Amino acid sequence: MFIQPKPNKKWPLVLLILNAIGSGTYVLLASRAWVIRQECEAGVNSITGEPFVWIISIAPVIVFFFLLNLAWGTIIFKRCQWKTGRMWLATAAIWIVATIIDFSHHQC
Repeated sequence: MFIQPKPNKKWPLVLLILNAIGSGTYVLLASRAWVIRQECEAGVNSITGEPFVWIISIAPVIVFFFLLNLAWGTIIFKRCQWKTGRMWLATAAIWIVATIIDFSHHQC
């Protein structure tokens, strides 16, 4: 008979905090490619290398947390841990806010 192990109640909170730190890191790294307000006010609108700087800066963070959250979501669905799923959805909200913050700084 297969006995399912009891879920550790600390891990969802640890993963939520780790995702909050990761989303902060994402915003910090993405800020390298944000539009400089003084240039916008002066009428300068350059986009030479910003997209490349942006993707190279954030790619490791995005890939790591995508894989981490994909594994976490898979565990939630396989083990039917629906209460933990709420924390997982809160993590999605954290990343959506971080993305909104980042994208709001990419245009004049």
